[in-house]
Amino acid sequence: MSLTLPAQTLACHECDLLQTEPALAPGQTARCVRCGALLARNPPDSLDRTLALTLTAAILYVIANAWPLVGLDMQGRRVEVTLIGAVQALWSEGMTPVAALVFGTALLFPLLELAMILVVLIPLRLGRVSPRMAPFFRLVRSVQPWGMVEVFLLGMLVSLVKLSHMATVLLGPAFWAMAALILTVTLAGRAFDSRLLWQAPPAGAGA
Repeated sequence: MSLTLPAQTLACHECDLLQTEPALAPGQTARCVRCGALLARNPPDSLDRTLALTLTAAILYVIANAWPLVGLDMQGRRVEVTLIGAVQALWSEGMTPVAALVFGTALLFPLLELAMILVVLIPLRLGRVSPRMAPFFRLVRSVQPWGMVEVFLLGMLVSLVKLSHMATVLLGPAFWAMAALILTVTLAGRAFDSRLLWQAPPAGAGA
C-alpha cells in the first residue's frame, strides 16, 4: 500500500507530524501545530540578500587574509602578523598539529564554505538549477561546522589579554574584517530560504 502526500506536505523535524505548508508572505514563518518548532520561513528578498551578503563575506575574507591581524608594540618595537603568517610561525616552531588546525578552521574551511555557497546561489539567481544542487547544498551544510573562525578569534583575544601587561596590543584591519565576516555569514544563513532549491525549475526547463 502506497501513500501519496500533497506536494506541500512537511514533516516536523522535532515531532515528525505531517502537516500542510501554508503559503507564506515575505517575512512570515510557519510553525508546527503540535510542538511549535519552526517549519519554514519566507525571508524577504531571500536570494538577492543572501547573494549580496555572501559576496560581502568573500571580500571580507580577502581583507582578513591580506592585512595584518594583530600587532604588538613593545618598547618602541612593533611587530605585526597576518593570519597565514601566524600559521607559518606555528609550523616553524614545531607546533604542526596546531598550525594545521588553525589553517583548516580559520582559512581552508571558511573559504570552501563561501565558494560552495556561491556555487549554489549564482545558478539559482540565473534560474538554472541542477538536480544535483540539493545534495551539494547538504555538503555545504556539512562543511559549515568545521569553519570555526569565531573560536579562533576568541582564543586569540584571550591570549592578547594575557599579553597586554607586557606590550601594547594593536588590533589590525584583518581582525575587524574577521569579526565582520562572522556576522555577515550568520546573516546570510538566516536570509537564505532553502525551499528555493526545490521550488526553482530545473536547468533547461521551458526552453
